[in-house]
Amino acid sequence: MDGDILQRLAAGPVLGDGGYLLELEKRGWVQAGPFTPEVSLTHPEAVAELHREFLRAGAEVLTTLTFYASDDKLATVGMQGKVEEINRAAVRIAREAAAGSDALVAGNISLTWKYDPAEPSSADRVRELFDRQLGWQVDEGVDFVIGETFSALGEALVAVERIKAAGKVAMVTMSFEKEPRSYEGHSPAECCRRLAGAGAEIVGVNCLRGPAATLPLMREIRAAVDGFVACQPVAYRTPADDPDFTALPEFPHGLEPLQLSRAEMADYALEARELGVDFIGSCCGSVAAHVRAMARALGKLPPAERPWRSTTGKAMSAYEYYDHDARDAEKAERGR
Repeated sequence: MDGDILQRLAAGPVLGDGGYLLELEKRGWVQAGPFTPEVSLTHPEAVAELHREFLRAGAEVLTTLTFYASDDKLATVGMQGKVEEINRAAVRIAREAAAGSDALVAGNISLTWKYDPAEPSSADRVRELFDRQLGWQVDEGVDFVIGETFSALGEALVAVERIKAAGKVAMVTMSFEKEPRSYEGHSPAECCRRLAGAGAEIVGVNCLRGPAATLPLMREIRAAVDGFVACQPVAYRTPADDPDFTALPEFPHGLEPLQLSRAEMADYALEARELGVDFIGSCCGSVAAHVRAMARALGKLPPAERPWRSTTGKAMSAYEYYDHDARDAEKAERGR
């Protein structure tokens, strides 16, 4: 596969990875609440293992664990002096995990909690925070950069500006809470039109909402944007009248009953492809099993899977005995 994300997207949909911080919290490596990514320093093997799981499941892009890896956010847990180390370590871990594969490594910046649309000077602080992260990530060799989980269009536009200033392809995605509007009042389609107009090569929606609440927004965005579009919903089922999973009483410790099945995430991937989504990914709550199911549905069979059958003419597992293998083969064929 080509090493340029834009050339890959031009050839067909690209499959992203899943969620990192919430899964690492479930495994005991990240603290719920701050959800800061110092695990790249304290337990790098835990991050590497999750990267490898997503890669083995069929992900074509690995995202660095640099969400919230900015000065002011890390200062909330006393890690403000470790910002450079965390950013550099996260990129190195992802690059090592991707070594020997065709996967690209995407740098990552995210909302800073410092941007205030009513305070123009706050944009300068956000620029400073982004520039510091991007300088280290680019120096360590990311292939492109994902800026994500922006609810304020102004902050997302600053992300585009700084990613392009760093000389990288920009994928920038918005997040929408209860109402599908940016903090400034813009619709998803208008947000993405403006992000694309500012120079972002890939635009779309990520996080907060599950597929059922995200795909209708993607339909509007696809109709409004001529370039590449990305969709990365959470793998949780949320009420139609309150689609932001972080607003629910189950967040963050009681989310397991809300987690979508792998079949539901496979269905999402197929619907996203039918809508014309170019970068089909997932976010919080999405684990390797979800990514594998999405890969199968999209005809991107993970390399670890291989054909098999009994050599005796008799079933050698319940999977064969009850004809589940034939059912799954039929589903896979329909997805191609």
